[in-house]
Amino acid sequence: MPKQEVLRRIKESEAEADEIIEEAEAKARERVTEARERAEEIREEAKTDAQEEADERIETAREDIESEREEIIADGESERDELEAAADEQVDEVIEHTVELFTEAVHAQT
Repeated sequence: MPKQEVLRRIKESEAEADEIIEEAEAKARERVTEARERAEEIREEAKTDAQEEADERIETAREDIESEREEIIADGESERDELEAAADEQVDEVIEHTVELFTEAVHAQT
């Protein structure tokens, strides 16, 4: 094979190799870009999921707090009713005792 033919084939092979390398580099850049875009999508999804989870936990906590609040109020109202009933029962006794003391004081003066 003549030298010129060998040189031409070498140049063609180098050109093909350069083309293959260029295509490979372009594909690599494209894959890196796609990977970055996908990573950003994954971060956004994770952020959204985390926010939804946080919102759900906050709502559950609010419901628990409201339930506990209602229970405390109900217990307080029940205790108040018991105290009022006990006080009402003692009103008659206090009145009778006061009348007795007054009567004794009046009799003591006469």
